[in-house]
Amino acid sequence: MPGGGIARTDLHAETGHQGFLRHARMRWLKVAIGLSLVSFVAYAFADAQPRPNGGSWIGYTLGTIGALLILWLAALGIRKRVMTPGRWSLKAWTSAHVYLGLALVVIATLHSGFQLGWNVHSLAYALMLIVVGSGIYGISVYATLPRQLSDNRSEMTKSQMIDAVDKLDQQLEAVAQPLDHEHTGIVLRSTGDDPFRGGLYRRLTGRYPRCRTAAALRELRARMALAEGGEDQALAAVVRLLDRKLAALNRIRRHLKIKARLEVWLYVHVPITFALIAALAAHIVSVFFYW
Repeated sequence: MPGGGIARTDLHAETGHQGFLRHARMRWLKVAIGLSLVSFVAYAFADAQPRPNGGSWIGYTLGTIGALLILWLAALGIRKRVMTPGRWSLKAWTSAHVYLGLALVVIATLHSGFQLGWNVHSLAYALMLIVVGSGIYGISVYATLPRQLSDNRSEMTKSQMIDAVDKLDQQLEAVAQPLDHEHTGIVLRSTGDDPFRGGLYRRLTGRYPRCRTAAALRELRARMALAEGGEDQALAAVVRLLDRKLAALNRIRRHLKIKARLEVWLYVHVPITFALIAALAAHIVSVFFYW
């Protein structure tokens, strides 16, 4: 839900993701389990004929609880912009968001009475499952990827990684001076290689088949084997620098890949949440229209 845009610093303020998952001795996990159990018992013992469904009294009750929960869970997107300490701190709110979001699956399923079809009611249910599923993915990536991000950077900032590539470009231009025009052209085409080129797909896969540095490295390695008369030594110096530059580019690209994996779930979580609210509104209006 919009609240899923949880800043990494919020999640790892104390002891990593466990900070909010274990907040207040898992208070909200206990609340969520209790709410789920009460809903299940009420559903099991409800005297709804011919069977419990969304139009029975238990169905309306669970549906009301579920609708209110959805709206409250979506409010985290607004709440996260206000940092406050105390009982209703952002960490506490996030903990409640996660566990009550899971309880929502139980409540909404019981509300439906397991009667699903091709209609707006089932659409709202399906969208809710997608939102919750993307939220679970978000928690899992925030639990594992920040360490990979830190390890990849090796205490370098993003600016330092970019500066390292720029300095290697400057060294390449200097070292390529003794080469002939053709070889110099190959080296110069590799400079200014933008590590941020490419869209989301490139960042997620980490595949850059048109990398000019990699292309120059392949070509100059092949030519180095045939060079002679001192040119082979000049080419070897250029190839060593291209090797270092490609390693620096790959470090940046791994950084971008991990960041993309951290953020991509929000491209599903947030828009589908708004779609869920729209479908929920249509679901409620249609129920009262045909009542």
